[in-house]
Amino acid sequence: MKQFMDKDFILSTECAQKLFHEYAEQMPVLDYHCHINPKEIAEDRKFENITQVWLGGDHYKWRQMRSNGVEERYITGDAPDREKFQKWAETLEKAIGNPLYHWSHLELQRYFGYKGYLNGETAEEVWNLCNEKLKDDSMSVRNIIRKSNVTLICTTDDPIDSLEWHKVIAEDKTFEVQVLPAWRPDKAMNLEKPDYLSYLEKLSDVSGIKINSFVNLLEALRNRLDFFASMGCSVSDHALEYVMYAPASEQEIEAIFAKRLAGNEISKEEELKFKTAFMLAMGKEYHKRNWAMQLHYGCKRDNNRFRFDQLGPDTGYDCINNYAPSAQMADFLNALNATDEMPRTILYSLNPNDDASIGTILGCFQDVSTIGKIQQGSAWWFNDHKAGMTAQMTSLANLGLLGNFIGMLTDSRSFLSYTRHEYFRRIVCELIGGWVENGEYPADYKALEKIVKGISYNNAVRYFGFDLETK
Repeated sequence: MKQFMDKDFILSTECAQKLFHEYAEQMPVLDYHCHINPKEIAEDRKFENITQVWLGGDHYKWRQMRSNGVEERYITGDAPDREKFQKWAETLEKAIGNPLYHWSHLELQRYFGYKGYLNGETAEEVWNLCNEKLKDDSMSVRNIIRKSNVTLICTTDDPIDSLEWHKVIAEDKTFEVQVLPAWRPDKAMNLEKPDYLSYLEKLSDVSGIKINSFVNLLEALRNRLDFFASMGCSVSDHALEYVMYAPASEQEIEAIFAKRLAGNEISKEEELKFKTAFMLAMGKEYHKRNWAMQLHYGCKRDNNRFRFDQLGPDTGYDCINNYAPSAQMADFLNALNATDEMPRTILYSLNPNDDASIGTILGCFQDVSTIGKIQQGSAWWFNDHKAGMTAQMTSLANLGLLGNFIGMLTDSRSFLSYTRHEYFRRIVCELIGGWVENGEYPADYKALEKIVKGISYNNAVRYFGFDLETK
């Protein structure tokens, strides 16, 4: 029996162990998509206790606590932090097979030096150990980032954001890690939302452009794109229910937009036509600016209306959308490609059933401008566990070039989540090592080193064109 989470955790073959310990383990982290707060980096926040680090905003954990019958006051409510932590510890001990069990214990090992395991009985010991460690300056936000060997972080930012904290960080020469904004214009696209008109007023104010037409909307967004670019932004991200492609004439789009500006409801068909026009316009802007476009889709959000009304979005009530939009995705990319205006694009579906369709779409639109111009994104959200990551990379290997894969992103609100990159790299090395051990790929360690280091870090540096050295 192997020891729990030892140095060869997940690595079952000699080849996998060599690939991880000699190549992957020491590679830096490039976190090109996350949801951490740049203000906390700028202010170099120190957390008072482990509950603040672990349970604040982490809907992964919230979902499991609810599954364990925990009352909401211990999850998102006003219960004392120590009691919340106790409820989480009691939940975690039942999370056998869940990635949260692995992530939590990797974080305890790497950041707090705790080699035991967390459960209801050890909660007091772990609480005291972690809280004592958090008092130390080495556990400030910036030092956690340094300790994690992170070179660059892309946050997630709305077009109306002032990016004031990014400016503070950029001007602070005592912090060597780049923290760049990433463009997330969902609120400018989602015209069906009740607060859409009030959002347009804010966008008008920050851009200085009165938005009374779709043409003006795009003009205001270009103004903000220019501002984001001046702050170092070169990556966009979109959250879509699914990838839509419902083309319409300029006149029809203007009529739909005017209808919404007048305060009227729009039909689902009108919504899809508007969003198609919006996404095509954005894609062309990204191509013009040499930005990368990330498309996250396949999620059905806010399913528990009762809880949504109480707690709001991003509180753990989303699920996989079973809609597989391979034809619409191909048509959308083809519309951009037809005029040679398709940017580098990364496709993430929350539905693992889409892996194969994405893998075949990639090959239709690759070109010489960028190696791996169209990427399948890393296994996302409900799929970023051992089985999901293995399935995603196996599918990508079967249908494309795994050696050009740009690898892992944190997609997290926690500063301790960088161990997810280690978890991912162990899984990569186990997968590739298994193929080598089975005689499916030669034990050519010169080639294997290039592949493993590429997937871990170097491919993303090259793909995004960040001002970083490959390793």
